[in-house]
Amino acid sequence: MTCSPNLPFLVLFIAVSSLIASTASLDSDADRVSELLTLQSRSESGVIHLNDQFVSRFLASVKTPRPYWLLVFFDAIQLHEKPELRLEELYNEFALVASSYITNNPDSSSPSHGKLFFCNIEFKESQSSFSLFGVNSLPHIRLIGPHHTLKESDQMDQGDFSRLAESMAEFIESKTKLVVGPIHRPPLISRNQWIIIVLAFLIWLPFAVKKILTGQTLLHEPKVWLAGAVAVYFFSVSGAMHNIIRRMPMFVADRNDPSKLVFFYQGSGMQLGAEGFAVGFLYTIVGLLLAFVTTILVKVKNTTTQRLIMIFALLVSFWAVKKVVYLDNWKTGYGIHGFWPSSWH
Repeated sequence: MTCSPNLPFLVLFIAVSSLIASTASLDSDADRVSELLTLQSRSESGVIHLNDQFVSRFLASVKTPRPYWLLVFFDAIQLHEKPELRLEELYNEFALVASSYITNNPDSSSPSHGKLFFCNIEFKESQSSFSLFGVNSLPHIRLIGPHHTLKESDQMDQGDFSRLAESMAEFIESKTKLVVGPIHRPPLISRNQWIIIVLAFLIWLPFAVKKILTGQTLLHEPKVWLAGAVAVYFFSVSGAMHNIIRRMPMFVADRNDPSKLVFFYQGSGMQLGAEGFAVGFLYTIVGLLLAFVTTILVKVKNTTTQRLIMIFALLVSFWAVKKVVYLDNWKTGYGIHGFWPSSWH
């Protein structure tokens, strides 16, 4: 059996071609990583703004495996007005994770440097990208790994938003094995603001000491304590703490007619801010009438005046409590009513 004289040249040609193709692929991947790092450095928060062209360049047209991970935040500016979606808050936390990751992995000596990039896509600018990823609702954050196709990537669950930036960092570390590091939140008060506050306090301190010694402060004013007590009572009975913790809106738009507003929501699972204020107002009326009757009315010497005011206070209190009971029955579906003693039958 004889060997063709062109066979060694053919083998050498194939080997060289494979080497060139491999080198070109590596150069292409290196170029993409370098370009992503450049885009990242141009962003103040480190979040890269993607459009349909960039999605094609860095994801859709790139063969797997890619040398990087992308965490994509899907946004829609027109939905920022809906507080229940919390898009602005979530994006700020997303940007905080991005800046913390970059700060904790500043250069190539870090094993996580250049391996993960944070991006955002806006709906109006990149509707086709939303379709490619199959995004139908917001908020939506997706992690695309080196071996992932667009629709096979990992989506964050709502539970991953529970502690905001910290939960997002845990999700990233559990999926990628990369180190995000501690979250660097900006201080609530900057150094210059602290200096101004301290200077203002030192200037105000002598005047405050003089006011305290002469008894001319607001803390010596009974009306201030009275207003504070009423405010605490109203805050306690109106469910305001529930509204603050749950971030409930004062009202919502009617689903059947968006031009109408709903102030009272039927169903025990949700309480709007307007409901709490209404109930708090009614309870505050009853509390103020009770305080008036027990502290001021008893000092009135005219018996007829006492009786008329007492009857008026009872009628108003009865009306207010009846309204609260009616609202509770309407929301929960459970009836609350009184029973006559059995001995009365």
